[in-house]
Amino acid sequence: MTAANPTLAALADDLATGRTTSRKLVEDCLARIADPAGEGQRAFIHVDKEAALAAADGMDALRKAGAAPSPYAGIPVSIKDLFDIKGQVTRAGSRALGDSAPAEADAPAVARLRRAGFVVIGRTNMTEFAYSGIGINPHYGTPKSAWKRDIGHVPGGSSSGAAVSVVDRMAYGALGTDTGGSCRIPAAFNGITGYKPTQARVPLDGGVPLSTTLDSFGPLANTVACCAVLDSVLADEPIRPLVSRPVKGLRLAVPTTVVLDELDAEVAATFERALETLARQGALIARIEFPEFLDVGIIGMKGGFAAAESYAWHRFLLTAKGDVYDPRVSVRIMRGEAITVPDYIEMLNARRSLVTRAAARIAPYDALVMPTTANAPPKIADLADDQAFARENIRALRNCTFINMIDGCAISLPAHRHGDVPVGLMLAQSGGQDRKLLEIAAGVEGVVRG
Repeated sequence: MTAANPTLAALADDLATGRTTSRKLVEDCLARIADPAGEGQRAFIHVDKEAALAAADGMDALRKAGAAPSPYAGIPVSIKDLFDIKGQVTRAGSRALGDSAPAEADAPAVARLRRAGFVVIGRTNMTEFAYSGIGINPHYGTPKSAWKRDIGHVPGGSSSGAAVSVVDRMAYGALGTDTGGSCRIPAAFNGITGYKPTQARVPLDGGVPLSTTLDSFGPLANTVACCAVLDSVLADEPIRPLVSRPVKGLRLAVPTTVVLDELDAEVAATFERALETLARQGALIARIEFPEFLDVGIIGMKGGFAAAESYAWHRFLLTAKGDVYDPRVSVRIMRGEAITVPDYIEMLNARRSLVTRAAARIAPYDALVMPTTANAPPKIADLADDQAFARENIRALRNCTFINMIDGCAISLPAHRHGDVPVGLMLAQSGGQDRKLLEIAAGVEGVVRG
């Protein structure tokens, strides 16, 4: 699957040399979305076929005139249903917002992708209101993970359709969000790459919030370099070549506090093999205690920032339309009702201290390295029981959430061998270290599956 999927650089080269056109790329993506044997009907909530084809023709004309806005102009990308797109209703994977007014403007993240010439192919499915790491959606269906699709495994959430759109070549990059792993978990469960930037890097305007404290907007794509291109566009920075850092001499810290607890056997084996491979390539692996991660559980005991801040946003909508919410989502939002103002202020103060202490803990190392999720992608059928769902949801979110709580940046890379169950390897750094982390990830990516 992903081994044959083209990178953004390869597509840009094909466009530049005339081996393909934007029209052809968009038509191919639309055909895959429409294929009744595929996942398109579940991966997408809305496909804007005519607008995508018109944009493709426009980019082809600009390229012919030597006026393409970037080398990537004309490449189709998908947009998570959490983002405003001018003239469209933003449903956030829910039925509760179906009668909302269409957006009057693109979200800044969407506008920046358009400005670089990327073609918006459609809006991808997601966990309702982004409140789960599993990716099940009872309203619009659940797209299956690329792993053993005949059996049916969860895609990861909340950017479920985003990941499936990339792995199935219904788009060549995807705009997702990440509050506690929502870019990284679906990437891990589908064998692609997902990037969570430092929160302040990409404006949060024009997106339905889950947690204003923890939300961040980032890309999912086939490679680290693809994510780096999209990250530069989203951050409104010049696109420049990503120079990978040699693995030899990298100082990588493996936290032993919580993140290695209760791993599925396949995850543990793949992670340890990845560490052995990196060590053979000359990386210096240090296993360290990370006591700050214990504080995350304490801060979030009553539901944490997501419960408090989502309840503030949803409380009136829940009163009016709570009956159409996914009960697994509404019950988590309602935990915020019991969080008091002193509780919330205490959480903010505790997090400020946590961010400072975690940055000091990470400072001697080039990156943290850990499994993206404790679990391999569960079977959809196994999560019909609410207790099973809650258990696997926590296991999917746990490691990723640590990085949002310390205001860091992180990336999930595929670490499994071809044909094996997908397992993500997460590299992370403190906030503001985005480019350094992407350079390190590019080096690691080249050897970790060996």
